[in-house]
Amino acid sequence: MDAKSLKKHLANITVGGRLGEHHGSTDVTALQGLNLELKAGDRLGLIGHNGSGKTTLLRALSGAYEPDEGQVEVRGRIAALLDLGLGIDSTATGYDNIRLRGRISGMSSKEIDERMDEIAEFTGLGPFLAMPVKTYSAGMQARMAFAAATAVECDVLLMDEWIAVGDADFQKLAHKRLLKLVEHAGILVLASHDTELLRRYCNKVMRLEGGVASPVTDIRKMDELLAA
Repeated sequence: MDAKSLKKHLANITVGGRLGEHHGSTDVTALQGLNLELKAGDRLGLIGHNGSGKTTLLRALSGAYEPDEGQVEVRGRIAALLDLGLGIDSTATGYDNIRLRGRISGMSSKEIDERMDEIAEFTGLGPFLAMPVKTYSAGMQARMAFAAATAVECDVLLMDEWIAVGDADFQKLAHKRLLKLVEHAGILVLASHDTELLRRYCNKVMRLEGGVASPVTDIRKMDELLAA
């Protein structure tokens, strides 16, 4: 194997998808041939190594990525808990960032105003919410972002790993808040390396490997998928 072939081989292993050449640049096919239909009550766990396509699938379902081929059809409101730092403006106040995150999540200004008191109370940040986020510690920013991101009522909930933020006491509150969000969502798609977590909250599972998806199967058959 020459140096060029070796470099391409290693890149394939690293990104998980398939590489190709396009006008002198390298393209990565992150997902291919995926056909998926989920209905109310489905709790789908996504498994696969880093770079297998899990996050790409979640972003495509959320509308952040537009597929080059085929289509994604989602009925209902989506809550995508993929990047809590998305849209955070460090120069703006906590209150302004809550409003910004709410709009990113698809909430109307009226909905945000109606839930502002509850979100603010959940953060536990009190008067700090009137201060610029750049004055926050990392933990304070995470609490604010989590509270804002999980305030939306949704039909489809997308999660890239179960979220744990803040100190031990806040993590307990965050866990209860996530459970409530999961219970009210019609559909859950959760990507995680924690198989016990998936067994606890999911009833279906799909494995992604190099951008290729297995058939969706019962969560009780996850060990078979992992061994394949």
